[in-house]
Amino acid sequence: MKIALAQLNPTVGDLRGNLRKHLDYLHRAKDAHADIIVFPELSILGYPQKDLLLKPALADLCAQTINELAQHAIGITALVGTIEKNPTNTGRPLYNAVNILSDGQILARRYKSLLPSYDVFDEPRYFEPGTHGNGGDSEIVHLSPCPLVTPSPPHPLLPVGISICEDLWNDEKFIERPLYHFHPIETLAQAGAKILFNISASPFTLAKNEYRQKLFSFQAKRWQLPIIYVNQVGANDELIFDGNSAIYDHQGNIIAQAKDFEEDLLIADVPHAEPRSPGEKNELLRVSAPPRELPPRTGIASIHAALVLGIRDYIHKSNLKSVILGLSGGLDSAVVAALAVEALGPQNVTGISLPSRYSSDHSKSDAAALAKNLNIRFETIPLESAHHALESTLAPLFANTPEGLAEENIQARFRGIILMALSNKFGHMLLTTGNKSETAVGYCTLYGDTCGGLAPLADLPKTMVYQLAHHINTSHEIIPQNTITKPPSAELKPNQTDQDSLPPYAILDAIIEQYVEQNKTPAEIIAGGGGGFDPTTVTRVARLIDLSEHKRKQLPPGLKLTPRAFGSGRRMPIAQAFTPPT
Repeated sequence: MKIALAQLNPTVGDLRGNLRKHLDYLHRAKDAHADIIVFPELSILGYPQKDLLLKPALADLCAQTINELAQHAIGITALVGTIEKNPTNTGRPLYNAVNILSDGQILARRYKSLLPSYDVFDEPRYFEPGTHGNGGDSEIVHLSPCPLVTPSPPHPLLPVGISICEDLWNDEKFIERPLYHFHPIETLAQAGAKILFNISASPFTLAKNEYRQKLFSFQAKRWQLPIIYVNQVGANDELIFDGNSAIYDHQGNIIAQAKDFEEDLLIADVPHAEPRSPGEKNELLRVSAPPRELPPRTGIASIHAALVLGIRDYIHKSNLKSVILGLSGGLDSAVVAALAVEALGPQNVTGISLPSRYSSDHSKSDAAALAKNLNIRFETIPLESAHHALESTLAPLFANTPEGLAEENIQARFRGIILMALSNKFGHMLLTTGNKSETAVGYCTLYGDTCGGLAPLADLPKTMVYQLAHHINTSHEIIPQNTITKPPSAELKPNQTDQDSLPPYAILDAIIEQYVEQNKTPAEIIAGGGGGFDPTTVTRVARLIDLSEHKRKQLPPGLKLTPRAFGSGRRMPIAQAFTPPT
C-alpha cells in the first residue's frame, strides 16, 4: 500500500484556489500509484479561519467543494480536512472534520474530539467535539476516535485510526498535566486500528518540532502502531506552519519526513497486513519511504526560515507584491530588510532613510551600505524642515515647559507619516521593525515607529535579533558589521542609546521571558535569579510590561515565534490594577 502525504500551503477562505491545490496533489499521487492521499487539517478552507466560521454560507460552500473533489477520487482514497454542519439542535454549529473520499463519493466522516482553547487557539468557540464512544463500530461516522476500514483493492480491508491534530496531543504518560480527560489515540488502538493517521495544522514556535517528534514517537512506541502525521505548511496572518510531516514506525522511529517551511508530497510504502480484532496482539507494520535530503532546521535557522515564509505569505495572501520600510542604520530595520528581500526579491523592497538633526553620520552611511548590499531601491528624506515647522506650530503651547518625550516622539511620528504616505501612494505594505524587547516595555512611539501592516520581529527578543543578523551574514556580509556592533539607539536626542532607558538586553530579555512566557512573579524572578537580577530592575521591567498593554493592542500583527507571543495568544486587560508579589 502506498500512502501520499500532501503537505499543502492553503489560503484561508480561498476555496477555489485550495481546491486546485488539492486536485494537483491528488493527480500527482495517482500518477505515483498511491492508494491513499492524506491532506492537512481543514485544508480545503485553510487554518485558522477565526470568525469566517460564523459566515452562514461557509459550510455549504465547503461541502460543494468537497463533493467536487470527491469526483476525482477514483482509484485512490483521500483524507481531506474540512468543516461539517452539526445536524442537531444542541451545541456549536460545526464540526472540525475529516472527509474520507473514495470511488467518487464521501465514504465516511470523522470529527475532532479534543478542541484546544489555549494560546492562539479558540476552537470551542466554533466547533462541537466529536462524540466519545467506544470506537469499535467503523460505520458510526460521528465518532472521531474510531477506526476506519479503508478499501485498497486488491488488498483486504485494513482498519486504520483517524485523528485530527490535538487528538494526538494528549498522553498522560508523556505530558505532565494533560488538558483532557479523554485519550482518542488509546481508544483507536484498543479498537483495533493497525495504523494511525493524524491530519494537523500545528503552528511553528521555536523548538516545537523537536517536542512534537518526541511526543509522537512516544505514542507510536507506546501503542506499537505506525503514525502518519500530515501538517499544514505556510503562514496565515500571525501563525506560521512549518510542515515537517512525518511517518513514524511502530517503534517510534521517524522513517521519512517531508520538507520544512515549504510544500511537499511525500510518498511512502506501507506493507499490507491482515486486520486484527480489538484486544488481539498487534501485528506490526513496517513503513519504508525515501530518506529526507536535509534534516529539519532548528534554532536560529528555523527562526530565519519561519520569518521569510511569514513575510512572503502575509504579503502575497494579502494580494500585495511589495513592501517599504524605514532604514535607520540600526539592527532591527537591517534584519527586516534582509528578510524581506529573501521573501519577496530586491525589486519589491524599498528602503527609506529619514535622518533627523540627531542622526549620526554612521547611521546614514550604514543604511546606505545595507541598501547597496541588498540591491534595493533607497531614498533619503531629511526630517529637519518638517520638524522645525511643527516645533514652531507647537511653540505657543509648549512654552515654559521642559523638553521631554513629546519632543522626541515628534521625529518618530513624522517618520510614520512619511512612510505611510509612500505606502498609500505606491501600494507598498509598510513593515514595522520593532522587536519583542521594545514592545514588551513600551520602548516605541505610537503612530510613529509602530506604524505599518506587519511587524516581523514583534515576537523576537533583541538578543535573538543579534543572532539572526549573524546568521544572515553567514556566507558574506549583508548587514554592515558596524550596524551589529554599535550600541543601539533611537537617536531622538543627542548621544542617546537604548541602555540609557533600559537594562542591558541580555538582562531585559531574561526578565521578559520569565515574566511573560513563564508567568513568574517579580518575587520569583528575583529569588531564582542567582543574584544576577537587581530587584529594582525586575520590578521596573514588570511594571513597564503591564503599563504598555495599551500600546501593544494598537500594534500591527506580528509573526508568532515563541510559545507566548503578544497578541491573540496573550489576552491581558488594559485597564487593570493587579499588582504581582515583589
